[in-house]
Amino acid sequence: MTEINRSPLHQQVDTLPEMVLAIIDDLVTAVRHTLTPALSQKITRVFTTGCGDSFFAPLNAELAFEQLAGLPCEPLTAMQFARYAVGFLPETGRGSNLVLAVSVSGGVSRTVEAMALARQAGATAVALTGNPAGPLGQAAEYVLETAVPLLPAELQGLIVPGTRSYVASQLALYLCAIQLGENRGHLSKAAANKLRRELAHTAELMAQTIALSDKTTRQAAEAWRDADQFVFCGAGPNYGTALFSAAKVLEASGDTAVAQDTEEWAHLQYFGRQVATPTIFIGAGGWDEGRALELVTAAKAIGRWVAAIAPQDSALANHPGLDFGWETPAQTRECFSPLLTCLPGTLFAATRAQLLGEPYFRGFSGGRSVEGGGGISRIRSSEQITEVRR
Repeated sequence: MTEINRSPLHQQVDTLPEMVLAIIDDLVTAVRHTLTPALSQKITRVFTTGCGDSFFAPLNAELAFEQLAGLPCEPLTAMQFARYAVGFLPETGRGSNLVLAVSVSGGVSRTVEAMALARQAGATAVALTGNPAGPLGQAAEYVLETAVPLLPAELQGLIVPGTRSYVASQLALYLCAIQLGENRGHLSKAAANKLRRELAHTAELMAQTIALSDKTTRQAAEAWRDADQFVFCGAGPNYGTALFSAAKVLEASGDTAVAQDTEEWAHLQYFGRQVATPTIFIGAGGWDEGRALELVTAAKAIGRWVAAIAPQDSALANHPGLDFGWETPAQTRECFSPLLTCLPGTLFAATRAQLLGEPYFRGFSGGRSVEGGGGISRIRSSEQITEVRR
């Protein structure tokens, strides 16, 4: 087996447990100051939005808002929210629709557009960003800073697929759900504090997950060296994890990687012509597990390479049909599980890129550009609409 050293992406993942411990107390305080009791009492519905990783984190947090805050939550891409949904927010009173817009850079055009239009539509508009002074913060009514500590000197300045900011965004969103639940009386103060302690404890569980993942990651990367497409499946809070994992493979090694809802795999990818496509089912030992178990059997029966990311004591992690299993160390609360389940897919992406000698983001070559507002893709400089459309 080829020995894999710790690449920059591996090293960023390695820093995550320490980062969580470094930022969580400040995030708790920032969330408490932003989502005050008076603001929280007005809220009847939550909308979350962003682009790329900053959409996947809100998608993963939907269950947390519904379970812990007791509020309906609708995650939408920034394009969907700004161009199609914002003009039709429920008419439940000014400020009653809470819009949480996530952008680490604070400069993504679609997310800035979504924030500005949310305010225009009378929503309570909160930006979650690592750059409070950026365009998103300027467009927001309230700003919740999610900046992460500086990386070690040897990693600074490198353009590496995002992991630290994604985890920070997830933490902030979970803490928002807890704060809303406490302020609205859906959670007692004791229950809310217990949930915050659970989130802090995930730092230790993340470190254990990273350690548990290394051997399986190397084995899978070697076995799948000649694969040219990958499918990640998840449901509930881990559908966003599937999207994030596929994104890391695309960014790190450039391979075709797609995410699919667990159930939808049976309706679509089940009929794919390439027999040995690596197919990874992601779960938390929760409400989707029975269906995931059935589909592992189905995927194996049609010749797929099959793997799972799941708690080590879960039925999914112990399915006899698995070719590979990435284990998280314990069954956590399902709505918080993406903090652990996002790690194996990222480590696999790092290992595959290193094994193939692929530069992250294709080195921004072949017509791509890292210059200006997102280069030729113009993710930070594209035209923004300024009026709500109805």
